[in-house]
Amino acid sequence: MMRKGLIAVMVVLVVFLALRFFKSDEYSSDYKSYAELEKTQNIFVGDQACQKCHTVEYKKWQKSHHYMSMLPANDSTVKGNFNNVTITLDGITSRFYKKGKEFYINTEGADGKNHDFLVKYIFGFYPLQQYLIVFPGGRMQVPRLSWDSRDKKWFNQYPGQNIPSHDWLHWTGNAQNWNTMCAVCHSTNLQKNYDTKTDTYKTTYSVINVSCESCHGPGKNHISLVSSPNYNAEDYKNKLHFVTKNTNQIEQINTCAPCHALITEISNTHIQSKELYDNYIPQIPSTENFHPDGQFENEDYNYTSFLQSKMYAKGVKCSDCHDPHSITLKRPGNLTCTQCHVASKYSVPSHTFHKNLSSQPTCVNCHMPSKKFMGNDIRHDHVFRVPRPDLSEKYGVPNACTSCHKDKSNSELAKAIQKWYGPKRVPHFAEDLIIGSKKELASESHLINLVNNPLVPPIVKATSLFYLGDIVTEKSLATLLNALSHKEAVVRYHALRSLSNFQQELWRDKVGPLLNDKVRAVRIAAADLFITIPYDQIPQEDKKSFDNAHKELRKHLRYQTDFSVGNVMFADYFLKLKDYDNAVAFYEKGLKKDGVMNYALLNLSTVYSIQGKNELAIESLHKAIKNDPKNDRIYYNLGLVYVEINKFDEAMQSFAKAVSLQSKNPRVYYNYGLLLNQKNKAKEAEAVLLKGIAISPASSELYYALTYVYLQSKNGIKAQQTVIKLKQLDPNNPSYQELFKTLGV
Repeated sequence: MMRKGLIAVMVVLVVFLALRFFKSDEYSSDYKSYAELEKTQNIFVGDQACQKCHTVEYKKWQKSHHYMSMLPANDSTVKGNFNNVTITLDGITSRFYKKGKEFYINTEGADGKNHDFLVKYIFGFYPLQQYLIVFPGGRMQVPRLSWDSRDKKWFNQYPGQNIPSHDWLHWTGNAQNWNTMCAVCHSTNLQKNYDTKTDTYKTTYSVINVSCESCHGPGKNHISLVSSPNYNAEDYKNKLHFVTKNTNQIEQINTCAPCHALITEISNTHIQSKELYDNYIPQIPSTENFHPDGQFENEDYNYTSFLQSKMYAKGVKCSDCHDPHSITLKRPGNLTCTQCHVASKYSVPSHTFHKNLSSQPTCVNCHMPSKKFMGNDIRHDHVFRVPRPDLSEKYGVPNACTSCHKDKSNSELAKAIQKWYGPKRVPHFAEDLIIGSKKELASESHLINLVNNPLVPPIVKATSLFYLGDIVTEKSLATLLNALSHKEAVVRYHALRSLSNFQQELWRDKVGPLLNDKVRAVRIAAADLFITIPYDQIPQEDKKSFDNAHKELRKHLRYQTDFSVGNVMFADYFLKLKDYDNAVAFYEKGLKKDGVMNYALLNLSTVYSIQGKNELAIESLHKAIKNDPKNDRIYYNLGLVYVEINKFDEAMQSFAKAVSLQSKNPRVYYNYGLLLNQKNKAKEAEAVLLKGIAISPASSELYYALTYVYLQSKNGIKAQQTVIKLKQLDPNNPSYQELFKTLGV
């Protein structure tokens, strides 16, 4: 099943509309049965309405992956072996069989017992085909067993994993739910229609598969206009906005992006816009799903990779390489590349230096390394990088050379590159991004360089701003604030997101105007910052914009609540508003869908603690420890709760455990050091705080705490030395001014 990522909650919609079966194995919808899903005049009319005028494109589409994205299960569409086949994989025995014209899978259900499940729809066809099972509440689920269309066998997409029946990843769970995870990209005009109160769906679509109008938009007005006796081709292009062969690069890429990216859909209300961030929030190439240099690690669906590439910078668009209707390459092999790159220069041994091979490496072997996803689906990274084994040796990131030369070290490969192409490498943003991804004080200058370099792709600038949010310094703040005026929405959006770690008074006036930004995602990000400001402290000139943006934020968050993480996002929102009852309710809803989501357990414990329900807070944290006993943050939070109820010995044990797990959170060392000092253990306190400073040398609060410890133990010399460093780090902090005065610095 296609999984769009953790925070990238995909949108969907589906209702089981009547389909007509044709002997030619073609499927088309019975459009008379459609309800008009849009209130606007321009509605979806279905693929048959396009066939008459666009015969060539229509026939190509019928042979494409888009056509086979979702269809009813029958003898013509089902590729898997359902001839009473029994197979045991990873401890689960399943049987595939037919009953009349219907297809069934007997496999483990949500209760841990085997049941017979009716297959209603197929999902894709090559190199694998998946199957959809209907459940109560409008849900459809995708079994973990899929059909390998290449090798003609059943296989488990998660080999070697014994997933318990109650687990989020079990095929009956939220992670494998069609409505949430995949439907929007497999049908046309999908409407998820999720009810968060009842946890049910009434999902609908206009066409069962990815049809003409998925890319070109609803077609009624188009057909009416071209059929009109007053039709004028020149006038037509100014009246309707369709993706056509003349569409520019950005518009075309933004049409493909919603399904070819790790992405979050903002809400069920779509804005007619050429700006992607009005309706979607794509993932950036951060280390959550990518290697530190921006190469793909998890399934990214190409968009985020491509936006980093030189191809993108040069104006290349999807249809330059791919036929948009057959979804195949327009030209085979290297001919795709040599339409722009001169074959006599690049498609020759003098460029590849692989002279003694029976067949030369293809361009994609070196510049589009591949990886297997979904068990057997080989995808090529669209970053179009020059292989850099020298960076692999230095930083541990992958390079394409090792795909073939598994017996060679990165050092050997780097020397070969140097021998062939000379000692100097063309500068690339990858090295700065790698260093920046560490989010240390030493990363700051590299990240700022990326943000300020006009040649760096906007999506990489956005990633740099994302990392700068964890480096809380005046330089980082200045860079983030300056980025708020950037012309690209992706840059403004991530600058706003990263300001959440800075004090409100430092960004309030700069963020205010973005509450009325022209792009919806940016307005939502600005509102998410402003909800942390008491309403009576919001400047009068910003209140109306805030009220409107706040409504968009709330609608966006509610729309995500069919997904486990979406409930946690909504709970976080209520926590910021100090609406603790709703925060608890949505944390619990998220945990009901995914019981091992420790982030939810940690935040739930925080809410319980605020409410004075400390025993419940401790209970939540112990559940989290069972899920992940090596998570230092859990022990830190547990220590804070114990301090709250005056169980100082238990608190010190918890803080000590967090330190032993090499926590990088300076607050661990700050709180533990002060608690030790309170217990008259000044030497131990000094050691803990110095250890914290070694890990987080830019943390001024650690120097503040250490100065305090030295003063308490009457060590004036060390107190003087430490406070000087404190003033260098944070000279204007009002909390430190009295200390500076006392020590005369």
